Amino acid sequence: MSTVTLTIGPRSYQVACAPGEEAAVEKLGAIVAEKYAALGKARGALEAQNLLFAALFLADELAEAREKAARAEFDRDRRDGARDALEAELETLRRAEARARAEVAALKGELAAMRDAARHQHDLFGAPETGEAERIAGALENLATRLERAADTLAAPDADRLEAGPAPA
Repeated sequence: MSTVTLTIGPRSYQVACAPGEEAAVEKLGAIVAEKYAALGKARGALEAQNLLFAALFLADELAEAREKAARAEFDRDRRDGARDALEAELETLRRAEARARAEVAALKGELAAMRDAARHQHDLFGAPETGEAERIAGALENLATRLERAADTLAAPDADRLEAGPAPA
């Protein structure tokens, strides 16, 4: 066990400490001596009372330091919580983006299929071959001509009767 001598105010004190801790104890003693000296003219006549006030100053600083550390820890935890919430939101948005991209791809596929189907869509009878279409068109033209002649033939006697006047009774 080691011994360190601390001078606080008008007196010196012998303090026992573990080997290797002498410098730390001397540093703490210097802090107490500084607070004792800060009492200045406010020091009372009793040395014990002066040491008590120095200890109260130190306790006040310690309480403030602990409060500051607690606030810093609270702020850190709050930031960590906010970061976790943002990371969760980011992951949710990434999943939504992936779903949207998949839906867009599916819709593009459907659109391509619809366009392809529309390109191959024909009338009720299917896709006519070019030669077949021309043959059918010719036959329809021929039929239309024959119908017009028949209509003209049927209409001709009525026209002759109208020109001749009413039939005799």
